[in-house]
Amino acid sequence: FSPAVFPLSCVVQHYSWGKAGLESEVAKLVASGDPLVQIQPDQPYAELWMGAHPRGDALIRDNRIPQKTLGQWIADNPACLGAKVKDAFQGQLPFLFKVLSVNTALSVQAHPNKVGGAPRGPSPTPCPCRGHPAPLPSLQELAAKLHAQFPEHYPDANHKPEMAIALTPFEGMCGFRPVEEIVSFLQNVPELRALIGEVAAEQLERSGSDDPRGVSAALRVCFTRLMKSEKKFFVDQLNMLVKRISQEAAEGKDTSGSNGDLLLQLHSQYPGDIGCFTIYFLNLVRLEPGEAMFLGANEPHAYLHGDCVEIMACSDNTVRAGLTPKFIDVLTLCEMLNYTPAPSSSKIFPAAQSQLDPHVYLYDPPVPDFTIMRIEIPASIKLYLISAMDSASILLVIQGTAVGTSTAAASEMSLQRGSVLFISANESISLHLSSPGMLLFRACCLL
Repeated sequence: FSPAVFPLSCVVQHYSWGKAGLESEVAKLVASGDPLVQIQPDQPYAELWMGAHPRGDALIRDNRIPQKTLGQWIADNPACLGAKVKDAFQGQLPFLFKVLSVNTALSVQAHPNKVGGAPRGPSPTPCPCRGHPAPLPSLQELAAKLHAQFPEHYPDANHKPEMAIALTPFEGMCGFRPVEEIVSFLQNVPELRALIGEVAAEQLERSGSDDPRGVSAALRVCFTRLMKSEKKFFVDQLNMLVKRISQEAAEGKDTSGSNGDLLLQLHSQYPGDIGCFTIYFLNLVRLEPGEAMFLGANEPHAYLHGDCVEIMACSDNTVRAGLTPKFIDVLTLCEMLNYTPAPSSSKIFPAAQSQLDPHVYLYDPPVPDFTIMRIEIPASIKLYLISAMDSASILLVIQGTAVGTSTAAASEMSLQRGSVLFISANESISLHLSSPGMLLFRACCLL
């Protein structure tokens, strides 16, 4: 008998943008999930990786199982994925489940897509002259091509759509703002207009809502001109802007027309970084706990602050262009982005209450790789069934305690805040609650 449901010990990533010590939700979950762990108060606890990614393969906490990691176990027991998932994803777990604790902004980034990519703005008309430079690879193959050409910067050939669900109030930038908002900033922020140039700014101001392709083209020109501006020039403009807004704020003036608060916050974190200007192009999205945002391929985004659970296709690919000390690839980023403007409210992804179980809320995005369930068990319920499904899943306990029993587990499992369980396809777990209510997240793949 080899257990098919078992607890995991998951890898923590200590990226510099993470919250430090027990300020971090990641650290709190790890500490309550394993009382023997020592949390270092000045170390950032940025991400908890729950999955089988080679750069963060979870350890199996069950000494009856010979394999040490989840990746090894799945390789030896691929049927655990579920028949459809195993065939569709070549015997690999298709998603990586995470908790993020963000203290300072993550880089402005987008993730390349696989074949059959996301819709994007109109492609530039090919140059009719002979000596034109070789075109960039079609975006469909971008993830694979970047990996082949620059493996040190693009670690794998997979695409990376992702979804974040807030655990605490969460802020991020996502997707291009409606054009009228960008135009308003172009008129209120002379330093921004100087970087983009009068011709491009006027082109965007004149582009009409009746011509979406024209709008996307004008937006692409403006954003690309910003991102490619000369280092010395944009640092000078940024310093002028920061000085002006600091003075206005000190005089008690309203700086919202220049997005002053966010500018000063990002500039204090990344002084002299071109990413500070992206706040005039990208939506600011605020999530309350339980609210989600879905980031499709080629959607520009940057998480700013807060704690969330995140799920993504099992990939570590990112094209960055600012708010970061890491490798910056402006050309690829500007070429691949989806230049479709939309209001920030459209970025909030709704959860649907399950038809089968009123305690389950489904976040089911328009990609096959992953789905998340939020399971809220009320205080009135003492026995709850985590139902079987035709997909492997990973269960994370955020609140509450219970004893879990399963015919696929050799013994009882004690579950508390921070516990992580791997559940093979077609296996269920009975939870015997010892706390008033529980909050759980379950990551899976619903094909």
